[in-house]
Amino acid sequence: MATTPVLEIEDLTLTAKTQEVLVKDVSFSLNQGESLGLVGESGSGKSLTLRAVLGLLPRGIEQTGGVIRSAADSAMVFQDPRGALDPLCPVVKQVAEVVYYRQRLSRKASRAAALELLHMLGLPDSLRKTDRYPGQLSGGQCQRIVIAMALACKPGILLCDEPTTALDVTVQKQIMETVGRLQQELGFAMIFVTHNLAVAAAMCSRLAVMKKGEIVEQGSTLSVLQEPQNPYTQMLINSVLPVPELAPEGSGVLWT
Repeated sequence: MATTPVLEIEDLTLTAKTQEVLVKDVSFSLNQGESLGLVGESGSGKSLTLRAVLGLLPRGIEQTGGVIRSAADSAMVFQDPRGALDPLCPVVKQVAEVVYYRQRLSRKASRAAALELLHMLGLPDSLRKTDRYPGQLSGGQCQRIVIAMALACKPGILLCDEPTTALDVTVQKQIMETVGRLQQELGFAMIFVTHNLAVAAAMCSRLAVMKKGEIVEQGSTLSVLQEPQNPYTQMLINSVLPVPELAPEGSGVLWT
């Protein structure tokens, strides 16, 4: 049975005021509940593509070509959680404000919904009694707050802009598992932007590889990783460092 995409992008082109083309003829679609990984090195146009979907292009950059068709509301999880939060406002209050304005609930119901979201994301129950400022929480906890604010919008599409880049590997794993679990529970589609191919492979069923503003290869995660057609994709795969095999003690070498 055919599935109607919740998001279709055709020949998206983004241009700076200097007439430099930053994203050129990008096309892909996203089905309900599906996860698409946009991968590539820094400056390849991944984040700009997400911002175009959300309608939040930076000043001086405009869409000069292509069409974006969306059948669902989108919300975004930004890379820098502390930068995305108001440092002078307690975190539960920030999430409750999003619920209040986007879900049109009462103030009391908005706070209850915010606390439920934070519970789903593994935030400490102590926030129910004592709200805290972003500066009083860890980086991983702040990232969970940002995810809660995005989910408070009840999006059909969750846009994740390298949400694990600034976190240590153990927290990265926790955030990835949390987002994956919530996607299964809530059914939203997701675009996950990252330069880390291993992260994208763990999170996404399809991959689109971007280089210098263009998609050079896309397909199922398995086919892209096992049978890459583009040399750039092969380079990204080869750049994933394996865990070294440690040599025996006293051998004089660190690994074999």
